[in-house]
Amino acid sequence: MKTVQDYIRTIPDFPKKGIQFRDVTTLFADPRGFRMAVDQLLHPFMGAPIDLVIGLEARGFILGGAVAHQLGKGFVPVRKKGKLPGKTIEQAYALEYGEAVVELHDDAIKAGQRVLIVDDLLATGGTAEAGIKLVERLGGVVAGCAFVVDLPDLGGRKRLEDMGHAVHVLCEYEGD
Repeated sequence: MKTVQDYIRTIPDFPKKGIQFRDVTTLFADPRGFRMAVDQLLHPFMGAPIDLVIGLEARGFILGGAVAHQLGKGFVPVRKKGKLPGKTIEQAYALEYGEAVVELHDDAIKAGQRVLIVDDLLATGGTAEAGIKLVERLGGVVAGCAFVVDLPDLGGRKRLEDMGHAVHVLCEYEGD
């Protein structure tokens, strides 16, 4: 029987030499693989008190939208700076070389709403932490974080768990 990991291809030396890129587009393209991933992402949260699903740019939009649909909940995107049309709040986070900024509409979450954060891959946890901070600044409560792939050697899961958040992943790859 196939697992989610069987649908993910690895592309060596992308985006630079020495990196093993975990490409989930092959997972998305296969109807069985995609359904399996969405079902497994939402399974621990079925019946949980969740009001919204947050998807982190960009592949988190695909997964988060599907998870929100299956849970019967609303979907909210966390976007790169300058991509949302309304009034936003922003959160900077560190990259390997420099910094990036993500944004959320300032009225996307109401105080006390419980939010599930979804993305395709958890590496250092910087993007997810930025998303968590945005949710919390608006008074939301993070109910959990769900990812298809975890790269445990990069420490993202530990980082989010050390912040007190439950982390659900479907598969892991050693190394980066």
